[in-house]
Amino acid sequence: MEPSLIIAGVAVAAVFGLTSLIITTFLRSVDAGEILLASRGRGLRIYRGPCKALVVPVITQVRVIPAQAINVDIEITDQTADVDGNGRSAPVKVTVRASAIVSVGEDESMVNTAANKFFSKSAGEQLSTLTDVLSSAGRRAINLLKHDQLFSVRAPLALGAATSPSTALVAAQTAELVKAAQRADDDELAVIIKEACSRELMDLGLSFNSLNIKAVLSEVAEARRRESGARAKADADVVQAREEQRARIAQLEAQQAVNDQERALSMQIASNGASIARAEADKQAAVRQQREAELNASQITQAKADADQNVIQQEAEGRAQAARILAIATAEAESIRLKARALMESGGAYLDLRRLELAPELTAQVANALSNSQFVNFGTTGGSDGDHSAIRTGSDDVLRVVQTLLAAQVINTKVDAPKR
Repeated sequence: MEPSLIIAGVAVAAVFGLTSLIITTFLRSVDAGEILLASRGRGLRIYRGPCKALVVPVITQVRVIPAQAINVDIEITDQTADVDGNGRSAPVKVTVRASAIVSVGEDESMVNTAANKFFSKSAGEQLSTLTDVLSSAGRRAINLLKHDQLFSVRAPLALGAATSPSTALVAAQTAELVKAAQRADDDELAVIIKEACSRELMDLGLSFNSLNIKAVLSEVAEARRRESGARAKADADVVQAREEQRARIAQLEAQQAVNDQERALSMQIASNGASIARAEADKQAAVRQQREAELNASQITQAKADADQNVIQQEAEGRAQAARILAIATAEAESIRLKARALMESGGAYLDLRRLELAPELTAQVANALSNSQFVNFGTTGGSDGDHSAIRTGSDDVLRVVQTLLAAQVINTKVDAPKR
């Protein structure tokens, strides 16, 4: 490698190194929340971080101050400018608690003033200075205002803190809170304190960002607040009692509706049960009637069958009896016919033979007949053929009796013969 190239490379590296050293030496980083004041002679340059500041060593004087806002809490106790009805002074002791926020001004003159007059002090002295400035301005504001002026804007806030959380009251409180927030910028106490301390803060190089009145306290306000709280609580209790009454009424109505529904359901169940019982009873009655009808029908059918069977049996017995009687009569008629034929064929021999067979019995019957007679006619009877003697008449009578008995015996014998 040639020496010239080495020299050129060393020279370039030296230039880059020297440039970096110059940039690091002359350019300074300013962090966020910081303000860098750089002055060269009578010229002043202000850098607000985050940024880079051009600072030439030895020639430039550098100073860094904080750019953050400063929060200061104050509590002021003083008397108001109230007068009584006769025009005499009647101040009311009040205590104001507030919070103020200040910061360094925007233009270079205020930044320079803040760096020289305010931030040149220690942290304790800075806080004490701001507290004194704000407290003195607050006292002057309290001495210029009356008690009602201090509480005219905050009365809704105090009332809202003591009321109960009913719907109507919450809506009213919300509306009052919105109105109070809209009028916060017009709060006379805050306006007076701002105007009173703005010039003093400007002399320190500071600007007033905001003032928050946290609380204004007084015995009169507390008494009024307690009275308002008691009134609000009473109203809230009345509202709550009404709400509870309406809720109780609604609950009772709901319970009554439930009871009515349950009663209607019970009645419907009972009605359905009665209908089911009636239907079951009707069903049982229909079944009983059907069974009775079936039983009656079966009994009637059986009775008819029995009657028909009896009729058939009687008819059969009658026909059998008739056939038997007819057979007997036919047999008897045939026997009589045969006997008559035999008598006709045998003639008087049969009769004589029968007379001899029946003679003893006829004799006994004739004797019995004669013994039972009351009298015997032995006289004569008139006639064409002459007179008959009593003996002949008696013999004729006896003969007729014998013939009658003989005929009866013959007939009985003929009738009994087929039976045997």
